[in-house]
Amino acid sequence: MIRNQILLCLIIVVAISADAVVSKSQAADQPNIVILLADDLGYGELGCQGNAQIPTPHIDSIAAAGVRFTNGYVTAAFCSASRAGLLTGRYQTRFGYEFNPIGAKNEDPNAGLPVKEKTLADALHSVGYTTGLIGKWHLGGTAKYHPYRRGFDEFFGFLHEGHYFVPPPYDGVSTMLRRRSLPGNTKGRWISSDGRMIYSTHMGGDEPDYDADNPIYRGGQPVDEKEYLTDAITREAVSFINRNADRPFFLYLAYNAVHSPLQGAEKYMQKFADVEDIHRRIFAAMLNNLDDSVGEVLATLKKRDLENDTLVFFLSDNGGPTRELTSSNLPLRGEKGTMYEGGIRIPFMAKFPGRIPPAKTCDAPVISLDMYATAVKLAGAAAPRKTVLDGVDLLPFLKGQTTEQPHQTLFWRTGNKAALRHGDWKLLRNPDRSQGAEWQVYDLNADLSETKDLAATQPDRRDELVKLWEAMNGQMIDPVWDPTR
Repeated sequence: MIRNQILLCLIIVVAISADAVVSKSQAADQPNIVILLADDLGYGELGCQGNAQIPTPHIDSIAAAGVRFTNGYVTAAFCSASRAGLLTGRYQTRFGYEFNPIGAKNEDPNAGLPVKEKTLADALHSVGYTTGLIGKWHLGGTAKYHPYRRGFDEFFGFLHEGHYFVPPPYDGVSTMLRRRSLPGNTKGRWISSDGRMIYSTHMGGDEPDYDADNPIYRGGQPVDEKEYLTDAITREAVSFINRNADRPFFLYLAYNAVHSPLQGAEKYMQKFADVEDIHRRIFAAMLNNLDDSVGEVLATLKKRDLENDTLVFFLSDNGGPTRELTSSNLPLRGEKGTMYEGGIRIPFMAKFPGRIPPAKTCDAPVISLDMYATAVKLAGAAAPRKTVLDGVDLLPFLKGQTTEQPHQTLFWRTGNKAALRHGDWKLLRNPDRSQGAEWQVYDLNADLSETKDLAATQPDRRDELVKLWEAMNGQMIDPVWDPTR
């Protein structure tokens, strides 16, 4: 009897051990995935992109250890729709998510990533990944859109489009706020006697009420966060990595830097004291702070011996709003909100030691949609059945296993603004106060800054591109939510 019991215990122990070995082996075949997303960072603002004024050595190190995509794009020229494409691997116009909820519209029950759409977090969670979102969500501010219901196991951050880095009375930072009018009912710029508060009328309106009904959450509950928000987000990211270092994880680290409001921490303001323009100085402080934060995340991966088993992406959610932040998109034309290259082409890089050769430059057009396809392939996951994915797995291209281009054609639509890139040719319409809705055509190979519209001189080319855009547009649906309705 006792012998049988001992034998049974040994069998159970061996079975448990075998399961543990299998689990460990399976985990080893599932690399960690980290997406580092900056907010409103312009194409020309990183050291590796040509900016010598603001040091960004840690972000630059991703390109040095991997690949920098010189023709990297996002699917929209502003935050929310861009993030919808990124997290689903699908043009957001396929499922009618086209516009940008701001302010109180974040609480509209119809404003959010449609619940039928499955996210990258859903896909990775389904094959055993621990998934975390830290930072900005901006894909629905009501309960049905909460990150917990979109595949994320952990969430620390906020739900709306922006958030103050420190709340009033803005201790420890220099703050620059947009105002309709200055003290004395004047225009221009006003600076407080201690130099810590700056008002500016250059944008013609007031700073948005970012924090209204928009707390910092841990999970589903608001918390009273005291630390400068970039640093708090980094603290939580480091904690997530340390707590999940023994299992495959997906970390979507969506910083709100360098998005407004402009608030620079004091130690970084001192570092850039030689920058004469206070507007630019605060931006420099915010960007350098972000770079140090990225460095801390990368150092944690290295310290936990995870560096060689982690695919890291870095990109911005859209082009820089230059007038608002000074965030430069040079040498590109346009800024956030436009269909010119400055609105949709962004700094984009990735590293994966042993899988992506170091110090590589990829000039082929790629898009944020490709991160989904690359990640699910690596993880052994799959997209939902009968779902059209628009991204491609980038690793075969980066490892030289194919000479084909990842994409021949890329598509954009936001209301009456639209664009298409086909090879080196760019078609766009960007109606605003200064121009109509006529199609424009540019040869990006010869005219990166989109200075010479060829629509009138090459009508056959224009018509060809319009047909391509219309064919792709025919695959899309009308918006399911429109802020003007």
